[in-house]
Amino acid sequence: MLVFGAFIFCILALMRPQWGLQSEEVKRSGLDIIVALDTSRSMVAEDVKPNRLELSKLAVRDFVKRLKGDRIGLIAFSGAAFLVCPLTVDYNAFMLSLDSLDVHTIPRGSTSISSAIMEAIKGFKGGQKKTKVLVLITDGEDHEGDPVKAAWIAQKEGIKIFCIGVGTTEGELIQINDENGQKAFLKDRQGNVVKSRLIESTLQKIALNTGGDYMRAAQSESNLGRIYEERLSKMEKGEIEGKMRKRYKEWFQIPLAIALLLLIFEPLIGQRKKK
Repeated sequence: MLVFGAFIFCILALMRPQWGLQSEEVKRSGLDIIVALDTSRSMVAEDVKPNRLELSKLAVRDFVKRLKGDRIGLIAFSGAAFLVCPLTVDYNAFMLSLDSLDVHTIPRGSTSISSAIMEAIKGFKGGQKKTKVLVLITDGEDHEGDPVKAAWIAQKEGIKIFCIGVGTTEGELIQINDENGQKAFLKDRQGNVVKSRLIESTLQKIALNTGGDYMRAAQSESNLGRIYEERLSKMEKGEIEGKMRKRYKEWFQIPLAIALLLLIFEPLIGQRKKK
């Protein structure tokens, strides 16, 4: 009967009886990563397929799949910069923000890389220096500000900038829809057709000044994924957030203890011999 009772109490212990709530702090560690994506009209050039912007968005989606508890945010920029998605661990919300981006997201024309860097500095406020990473995705064309000077400011804030160049150095004409909805080539104020090229020198300087890295976007593989696996995943992680979570108290110890007592007591009982 004692062995049978121990067996019953073992089953009860395996059923993990729970009652009563208790609070506990859940801590997470990781990096703070902001992706700054160029949404200027030059990003619709088709020197890479399907075009520069869509290829960039595909690379970012692959990048997000590799994250391991890191917070991520999103900046769109052209002539100005805008924080579309603040730092978050809600990757689905980030993806929705990414999908919504197009060349009309920022109404101001031209390109200002420095504005994207300065907006990222504001987006990182309050974070730990060793965990700040800015991923800058652009064709490198810059018409306003001083991106190298902005990179020096970012470096003082402890931000590492990893630059991804999109496009080709040979360049491509930019196709847009005219007032009638017809395809036409983009022209400057003088009426000349605009040809957009990948300018790598500026991006290389930005990466070098902040201890980051520069890579050209590839259609066959995700260099963003390589950057995460080879560099970011090896960086020292910082504590991102601590949240209070409520859970039920475990009481399996009581039936388990009773089962052990019964098994210990069972050998001590003698057996009656029949005459």
